Amino acid sequence: MTKDLKHFLDIDLLAPETLRGILTRAATVKKDGAGTPLPLVGKTLAMLFEKPSTRTRVSFQVGMQQLGGSVVTLSPQDTQIGRGESIADTARVLSRYVDAIMIRTSAPEKLRDLVEYATVPVINGLTDESHPCQIMADILTFEEHKGSIKGAVVAWSGDGNNVATSWIHAAAQFEFELRLACPDTLQPSARAVAWARDKGAKISVGTDPLAAVNGADCVVTDTWVSMGDAAADKHNELGPFQVNEALMAKAKPDAVFMHCLPAHRGEEVTEAVIDGPQSVIWDEAGNRLHAQKGVLLWCLS
Repeated sequence: MTKDLKHFLDIDLLAPETLRGILTRAATVKKDGAGTPLPLVGKTLAMLFEKPSTRTRVSFQVGMQQLGGSVVTLSPQDTQIGRGESIADTARVLSRYVDAIMIRTSAPEKLRDLVEYATVPVINGLTDESHPCQIMADILTFEEHKGSIKGAVVAWSGDGNNVATSWIHAAAQFEFELRLACPDTLQPSARAVAWARDKGAKISVGTDPLAAVNGADCVVTDTWVSMGDAAADKHNELGPFQVNEALMAKAKPDAVFMHCLPAHRGEEVTEAVIDGPQSVIWDEAGNRLHAQKGVLLWCLS
């Protein structure tokens, strides 16, 4: 791994001031545009997708183009990875062609191999362990609607999955309280919780969504069955964690609802909530574009 590269891998690996700087830049570019000359003219981003994507793919591609750069999008079928070439060799080759690599993969070890052998910045577009780009967009959205997230209460109801892990990381770095309600069999990463608490974060983990949501400023959930999930059916376990009108009523009257999408109305969230006045999911999705721009500018500046 080349020293001094600016990799965006996980929220827990960057200093709070660095994360805040990325969000400040994202907000500025959203408001004022990229400026002239465009800052990433002549730069190319390679995007490796081993999982389907709408928001991550489009936001990174459009973001890179709006900043003046270009994009090469690759699936395993488009590369020699699909025929057995290692991530290490792919990293070595791509580093000769492009200025940064974004990967969206199931296996966290592939992200780690990419970082080990690439000589350009690497961005975590999602692994089964974390989804840091999503949470950067979520915090940008929260602060647009509610002001500083510092000291706020965010409640998670559902599977303690990769998105929940990145919320845990963010709670420590951005200094807000996080309450997680998850089934006993789908608890969040104990390592992430221990790390956040060691940093002084106020994190509670339980199985009662009503207690978690009580007085919260923001309520968050995610789909019950993620891409590539080995569990055929988690509906019975997660049914009590559905975000419905009764659960939202326990939050503050001006609380916002978030969901990283795609959503399954009638499962993890009711139509009345996700399409209701407290939902900010479309602003949240839109801010993926601006958060990605902040990440790209930081990595490539």
